[in-house]
Amino acid sequence: MKRQRFEIRFDSWYEILSRLLLLPPSASYVEVTEDRVEVRMGWAFGSRFPRTAIARVNPLRTRTLSRGVHGLAGRWLVNGSDRGILSLGLQPAQRGHVMGVPVRLRELMVSVEDPDGLTAALTSR
Repeated sequence: MKRQRFEIRFDSWYEILSRLLLLPPSASYVEVTEDRVEVRMGWAFGSRFPRTAIARVNPLRTRTLSRGVHGLAGRWLVNGSDRGILSLGLQPAQRGHVMGVPVRLRELMVSVEDPDGLTAALTSR
């Protein structure tokens, strides 16, 4: 499998705000390789973990009010939109960094431009 990059989805109003916060869409992505997954949202969030840690991939059916990077107790949301959000269940829990601070990831929810493509990339072997 070649390296595939999926852009994080941004609502137009949030794209303007995120650029002001130095979180441009160009630095916000999910990258999938044969054995690794990397999720970045500029300086605010980063994680790299093995594909084998992905226990499930599901679309998030509820709407979110917030944008950015939010989480607690192992559940983290990394989004620029309330559309196209996938929930990745991780087992065992993985490590991420929020503003440089290590956090535990049991569930990572991320908004992407192509949720079907990312789902296919993460579930194909």
